[in-house]
Amino acid sequence: MSDIRELYQEVILHHSKSPRNFGSLDDANRHAEGHNPLCGDQLTLGLIVEDGTVREVRFQGEGCAISTASASVMTDLVRGKSEQEVRALSDAFLELITGDAEPDLDALGKLAVFAGAREFPVRVKCATLAWRTLEAALQNDGQAVTTE
Repeated sequence: MSDIRELYQEVILHHSKSPRNFGSLDDANRHAEGHNPLCGDQLTLGLIVEDGTVREVRFQGEGCAISTASASVMTDLVRGKSEQEVRALSDAFLELITGDAEPDLDALGKLAVFAGAREFPVRVKCATLAWRTLEAALQNDGQAVTTE
């Protein structure tokens, strides 16, 4: 598990310093806002969903390194996927971070590096904020997300 811990730290640092898909998406047809009061993370997520596929995704806001890295990796992974695939990916990520069972790291691909967050329970909300906000954006019901 020490290899995954080192990779976790490397990915968190890399994506938090240079987040992918950061900025507003003015023509988004789905959006949601998320807030983690414990850490102070604020996130706005915009999606363009056409014919059931996420064509474009961007996020903006302020957050800790874990929150920012999670959002950055998430946006890279969901672009071009169907809503069904995105929901399955989100479920797998949330199970990885919050589940009791030992995760199948090989099946999770890039997401496996976030298994390290399980070792820091106070950081679970940071890691899951973007994913919970993504779920709200797909529902498109205008509800803000909070980790509390």
